[in-house]
Amino acid sequence: MRRRMILAAGAVAGVLALTACGGGGGGGGDAGMDSRGEITIWYSNNEAEIAWGEQMVEAWNAENPDEQIKAQEIPAGASSEEVIGAAITAGNAPCLIFNTSPAAVPGFQKQGGLVNLSEFEDGDDYITERSGEVAEQYRSEDGGFYQLPWKSNPVMIFYNKDMFAQAVLDAENPPLATYDEFLETARALKAAGVASYAINPAPTSEFFQSWFDFYPLYAAQTGGTLLVEDGAATFDSEDGQVVAEFWRTLYEEQLAGQEQYQGDAFADGYAAMAIVGPWAIDVYGEDVNWGAVPVPTQEGTAPEETWTFSDAKNVGLFTACDNKATAWDVLKFATSEEQDGIWLEETGQMPMRANLTETYADYFAANPAYEQFGDQTSRTVEVPNVPNSVEIWQVFRDGYSESVIFGETEIDAFLSDTAAEVDELAAG
Repeated sequence: MRRRMILAAGAVAGVLALTACGGGGGGGGDAGMDSRGEITIWYSNNEAEIAWGEQMVEAWNAENPDEQIKAQEIPAGASSEEVIGAAITAGNAPCLIFNTSPAAVPGFQKQGGLVNLSEFEDGDDYITERSGEVAEQYRSEDGGFYQLPWKSNPVMIFYNKDMFAQAVLDAENPPLATYDEFLETARALKAAGVASYAINPAPTSEFFQSWFDFYPLYAAQTGGTLLVEDGAATFDSEDGQVVAEFWRTLYEEQLAGQEQYQGDAFADGYAAMAIVGPWAIDVYGEDVNWGAVPVPTQEGTAPEETWTFSDAKNVGLFTACDNKATAWDVLKFATSEEQDGIWLEETGQMPMRANLTETYADYFAANPAYEQFGDQTSRTVEVPNVPNSVEIWQVFRDGYSESVIFGETEIDAFLSDTAAEVDELAAG
């Protein structure tokens, strides 16, 4: 589950190459929309997701002898996105992949690899009824759904209670809600010598790293604004400025590290805080005496009103599939209320389902550590579903690194120059 730790650096080049590929334009793939029979699916290769996938397949196959599922873990590669893109090119992608990055969807769609789920008679209704308002973030520019919003890992601030106590800070109600509080707390942790850094997000250049430093705080500060909306960058603004300046202060005062840490900085006690999702509850378990709070905003926002980044993975139905009608039925079965409940039990990751905490009230009562993440799922932002998505994030990361992490350019210039590049990329 330590996905931050296992993402390969090669993903950047691989996904950039894929999103640059030409292909069949908008996805398409009408052939087989009414066909039924055997299908193949791929799911992630971590233990909990395999366990869920195996029981889901067994349950379906027991009831559908003429429409059997063959399932396997996603093949190994530099990144799952690279593997999927290569399968689209080769024309041998499986019917369903339960590990589809929203950032890669525009590229897969451009390759002609994804089925527009809205073309199924009940496609739009099923997706919007299951996921609620958050589903709209996953529509493509043509109005169709080329991905089914599946599971979310909304990120929050994890903090080490023991380190906070050692620094004479309130470990049960930590002062972390506003930027001023957060900075004072970070300075106290540093001064007390409890860890090398107060917080240590990866300072490396991969396109996805801004999802775990700038973007969650930008989502919170703006009340749910995406990096790109209506085809234009949103971050060259007062809100973008204050978020960037907050992080610049952390780096300038050496409260966050400018060099990559080889390992899990939070688990190893190298940093007193981390920005992570509910998957971390199982990872840190009994090893760290942790607490979790929403990400900060400039003036402080009530937890029940705070937004963050979703860190979602979705499901794609691929045009190479011969029996798309069966694949669509399997997709609905795998994201039914019953299967979503099993998913929650097996993985601790949040199904993107409206009224999540009410629907699975018994689960959250029995697992209270997860409840705040379940509540947070209704207030998440996704990566913008726009052309050149990965390139946009890479351009943003490059400018952010130079200006915010290393202080080599002024923040004003970073925001305005990067926004201009993003606007051009988002135009397609």
